[in-house]
Parts: sequence; C-alpha cells; structure tokens
Amino acid sequence: MARKNENILELLIQLPWWVSVLFSGVAYVGLKWILPGMVSGNMFAEGFAKGLSPMAHFFALVLLVPAPISIFNAWRKRQLLEKQKGIDTIRSLSWKEFEELVAEAYRRQGYAVIENPGGGADGGIDVRLKKNGHLHLVQCKQWRSQKVGVKVVREMYGVMVAEHAASAIVITSGTYTQEARNFASGKPLDLVDGAQLEALISQVQGTKENKGVSSVPIDKPVQVAEPVTVEPSDHDPSRWQPVQAVRTCPRCGSELVLRTAKKGPNAGSQFYGCASFPKCRYTEAFQVAS
Repeated sequence: MARKNENILELLIQLPWWVSVLFSGVAYVGLKWILPGMVSGNMFAEGFAKGLSPMAHFFALVLLVPAPISIFNAWRKRQLLEKQKGIDTIRSLSWKEFEELVAEAYRRQGYAVIENPGGGADGGIDVRLKKNGHLHLVQCKQWRSQKVGVKVVREMYGVMVAEHAASAIVITSGTYTQEARNFASGKPLDLVDGAQLEALISQVQGTKENKGVSSVPIDKPVQVAEPVTVEPSDHDPSRWQPVQAVRTCPRCGSELVLRTAKKGPNAGSQFYGCASFPKCRYTEAFQVAS
C-alpha cells in the first residue's frame, strides 16, 4: 500500500522487478490500443486518447526504470545479510541497513515484505509483513546501548490496533527494559532483542525465500512439547520403534528441546530451543520427517 508522499516509482522499487515489467506492459497496451477503443464515438475523449497513444512507449519506459533498481537492491540486501558475522557486525550497521537486514530476514521466511523508505515516519512502522492474509507491523530500533523502553512498545501497540494488524514486532540490536517486557506480556507483541536477532540471522543465512525456516525466536519461555519415545519390546520385534536421539546445542552443549510458539506471526509453529533458555537463546528450525 502506497503511503503519503510516496509515488508509484518509489513503490515499484520496493516490489519485485517483475511488477515493474507487468505495469509497463499494461500501460503500453492500455494507452496504445485499449483506451482509444473504449472512447470511440466521443469526440473530446477520442482526441485525448489519440494524443496519449503516441506517448505509450514513453510511459512504458518510465515504468521499466524501477526494474533494474529493484534487482540491484535485492542483490545488495542478500549480500548484506550474508556478510553478518554476529551481533557486533549487526550493531555496526547504519539504521537504514539495519532495517534492510530485518526485512531481508523475514523475506527469507516467506513473508511478503514492504519497506518504508521514509525511515519510520509512517507511525513508527519500518516494515510491513504479510503472510496467509495477515498483516504484521515491524519497528526497528538500532540502539546499541540504550534499552528500548515501554513508551516505544506502547505506541507500537496503539499503531497495531489502529491498523487492525495481527501482531506487531519491535526489533533492537540491544535490549528492553523490564517494564517494556511486562507491557508486551499477553499481547500480540514480539520484543526481539539483539541475541534473538543474531540467532534469526544465523538461521536464514544461506537460505532462499520460503524454505520453511523457523519463526523469529520469542523472548519468553514457551510450553515444551516433549518428544515421545517408545521402548522396544524384547518379545515383539514388530513393535520396535527407534528411540529419538538427543539433540545438543552447538553453543553451550545443553539439550535442545522441541518448543511451540504460542503467539506472534508464527504462532503454533515448532522449533528446537536450548534447554538453558534464557541464558542461551539458540534456536533451530524443526523439520518434519518425510
């Protein structure tokens, strides 16, 4: 959705390159053939249409301009994400690069992503996400030292309600105050801190869009869905079933347990999380065996 002071070319730059090509083709065919045929018989409208017809190629070329820019931006954002080595490199980014990094991470999770070129001027919203018909709003805070307070979270919640969004996500390279976390508790608000963002970037690096990457790690303990194992019977080999191997966290060596996200844009999805949470926030995608 185009926002105030945003023209069609700026919007097309944010969208995939093929959208510009499609708009260009539609504009050319419409001005060259469809419009003159529609106004046939009306002298004034027919003269106006005939005046626009020779300019069809010009409008088509203008609408093609965003396509190569969109291709370059998409490549640049992919490279930006792949170059991240940890929280230190993330914190060294500019505020605009930080927003682009977050947008690319969600894009690789299969979301339709619209970035705000105005730098958060649109009610504090930096990125809009759409998936399965639901709208999710994202605000990015590239704060290296200062904690994100409750005021920011409360305002984001108000914008979410006003836009009838399914959830809102505040992402920072730092941390949150306890008051902010308390306010978000029980609401469709995800507060993603620097450690969780680092884990998310690590998960999606080397992947392409919509490849089943797990959801962004949540900042609160979740109900553990313990895996069920079946002991083999010594007397009935037909009932033997393999005992599930214990998965260990590559960061701290603790056991990985299967968890279920209870809220946010990926509520109901499962992922492996470190048993020593919140001391260790490592997560890993849950792959269903085929």
